[in-house]
Amino acid sequence: MIETRIERILLQLIAPVVAIVFAALLAAAILHFTGADAGSVLGEVVAFGTTPASLVAVLNKATTFYLAGIAGAIGFRMLLFNIGIDGQYRLAVFFAAVVGASVSLPPVLHVTLIVVVAMAVGAGWAALAGYIKVTRGVSEVISTIMLNAVATGIIAYLLAPGRLAERVAGSNNIRTTPIPSSGWFPGFSVAGKEVFGFTLVAVALGIAFWILLNRTRFGFELRASGLSLRAAAVSGVNSKRMIFVTMVMSGAMAGLVGIPQLLGSSHQYGLDFPAGFGFTGLAIAILGRNHPLGVAFGALLWAWLERSSQILDLLGVSREIVTIMQATIVLSVVVAYEVVRRVNVRRQQKLVGRSEHEGIEDGAAA
Repeated sequence: MIETRIERILLQLIAPVVAIVFAALLAAAILHFTGADAGSVLGEVVAFGTTPASLVAVLNKATTFYLAGIAGAIGFRMLLFNIGIDGQYRLAVFFAAVVGASVSLPPVLHVTLIVVVAMAVGAGWAALAGYIKVTRGVSEVISTIMLNAVATGIIAYLLAPGRLAERVAGSNNIRTTPIPSSGWFPGFSVAGKEVFGFTLVAVALGIAFWILLNRTRFGFELRASGLSLRAAAVSGVNSKRMIFVTMVMSGAMAGLVGIPQLLGSSHQYGLDFPAGFGFTGLAIAILGRNHPLGVAFGALLWAWLERSSQILDLLGVSREIVTIMQATIVLSVVVAYEVVRRVNVRRQQKLVGRSEHEGIEDGAAA
């Protein structure tokens, strides 16, 4: 029994390791064919990516990626493809910035209000897709794509001087009113660099997600519904309710994606606020197999690759090589896990066949 469990764990670990090695070999091959010294370039990339400043930057970016990955993982657990994470978090952080700048509260209450507003907006926006799915059967893929476009339009309309934003003096940037210091989330210093304090909240949310999935009735129903809606319905699970609640939960988590940046660094929402984290989060959720720990490793790897790629410009090498590596890792992981799944199925079939054979022999001997 112990050997079987160890073998299963090893098979699960082999898949991402093989994917990363394959991506590194592919990057080395591309560098070689473009005339660069692959060993030297990769060595410079590793050296730059492991400096204290880079590691802090990686941790900060990974916090954002992790929240986006968990938002995607919640949907995937229910076989829901929440492509709307990008629109949900941008709309959420925009309104959170507006509300945060318009009130004056003690620090704890101020930060709490901003976080609650972000989660409420993200959950509400995702609830629209969940509602039309369970009442009209509209695919969440289609509805969330369209809602992303609507969210972009709403932000573009409201983020204008005279509405909910102001022009930054001396630049073409337009931003919301800065949040006062009472609404900032304090960070902590590592190697002389500031780490987002919201990183600790992200860790706590990951633990809470694991407990919800594995230690609660709702988590059991969620996992059962994700495996088979029909089988779950037969056992008494309300599938429509589970779909709606899961979309709301995914949206609420998505609403937090921009909060580390908002409360830890920018303290305002402007035209230069980072976008595109939603699609990255979906890739990281796939990379981490929708498990909180796997998503954490995926977020750290993704953030490290993005940070390390900055040195490539100085070396005269195209940074798109890192993008190729990221895509290759995701594709390789998908293929590798499918191979692992098939190997596990065959092993289980052999174990069942062996048990039945031994049972027949024992019966004959009796």
